Amino acid sequence: MRDRTVLLLAVVAIASLTGSIAVLAVTGPTDARPNEDDLKSVSVSNGTTGQFAELHAAGITGSNVTVGIVDPTGFDTESKAIAGHVAKTRAFGAGPVDETGEAHGTATAAVVSRTAPDADLYLARVDSVDSYRQAVDWLVREDVDVVVAPVSFYGQPGDGTGPVARSATQATESGSVFIAPAGNLAEAHWSGQYTVETVQNRTVAFTNGSRQNYIRGGTKITVWLSWEQAHADEDYTVELYRTNGTDARLVARSQPYRGDDVPNERIVADVRPGDYYLVIRGPASPTGARLRLVSPTHELQHTSTRNSIVAPGTARKAITVGAYNSRVKQLEPFSSRGPTVDERPGVDIVAPDRKFAAAAPDGFVGSSAAVPYVGGTAALLLEANESLTPRETERLLERTARDVGRPGLDNETGHGAVRPVRAVRTAQNRTDG
Repeated sequence: MRDRTVLLLAVVAIASLTGSIAVLAVTGPTDARPNEDDLKSVSVSNGTTGQFAELHAAGITGSNVTVGIVDPTGFDTESKAIAGHVAKTRAFGAGPVDETGEAHGTATAAVVSRTAPDADLYLARVDSVDSYRQAVDWLVREDVDVVVAPVSFYGQPGDGTGPVARSATQATESGSVFIAPAGNLAEAHWSGQYTVETVQNRTVAFTNGSRQNYIRGGTKITVWLSWEQAHADEDYTVELYRTNGTDARLVARSQPYRGDDVPNERIVADVRPGDYYLVIRGPASPTGARLRLVSPTHELQHTSTRNSIVAPGTARKAITVGAYNSRVKQLEPFSSRGPTVDERPGVDIVAPDRKFAAAAPDGFVGSSAAVPYVGGTAALLLEANESLTPRETERLLERTARDVGRPGLDNETGHGAVRPVRAVRTAQNRTDG
């Protein structure tokens, strides 16, 4: 069997460096209580219990699989969780690959090492859209088999046509399974059209006629406004206001983002504690343009969970993963929902995001934790059956998933929650047949 390569793109937001790259792991309470689908009586030497332990005990451990992780924070290659598994490192853009104490990239790698303990790790550091694409291209040239991308790029089109999503599609067409997160924007996303019904005095109505969208969060604010390429020559702006309930003062106005070829603008601001809201302004006449407002740092008062999936999860051939809390058996409230803007379901499957919460000191919850869970499963599938194509791998993961949402395929949980044992056993049966 030739070497198998799994790429995990786990990109954390560092506003001064990355611009549009965002955190998909969020810190939160670490609840390690397992669900019945994850507990088995088997335990192996790396401390893993549950479905993966059962597979490891049966000899399915990710042997001959290479795992790559791309992260702007770097990796602690001396960490006990990944030391001895690192085969190759490379930096794209500024900064070295090795960063002692960086929890996000290391935690992502640790999830892979626990789910596929005999896999070798490829580690790459990035700092922009271009360096991200370079990292994907490099790993495709290295003949990777699975690309897993727990990274969110804001300000990108929601229909899979932007540069980040195109990179994922191209990787799949080159023979790599590409796994991406749905995102964490269900409570921080609004979309609407610039029409006669919504526009008054060049401002947009959000919900119930309100032209002010209050935000809730800390004092470091990031907001993105984007619109369709067909309306690229039109000017739209989002403004940030501070209010005391009676008067309001303009604090910041969005500026065009020059880091990609997409029509978008953003605000990045440090502000004092207080009450703030957003206003969207546009041309004097309605244009019909579809606008998309998101904030990776704040919840919005007026939201639309539909179409909240982010790139590269919007890619047409990616396996897009939502975050599922298996303890309470519910989709995480922040997990982004479909459909995509071009009416594809958006979410393909969901996976536990709290199973390895202790992988980072402050907890490891969200898409960055859910996606490597699926990445490890895909690695085991390809070890169990090396003949699987990217499309066959996707269909196998979907067909063996447990329905956890509305009956059948839905825009929130896709085909359901991934089941590693059933997926691997099915892959083995295909080999036996």
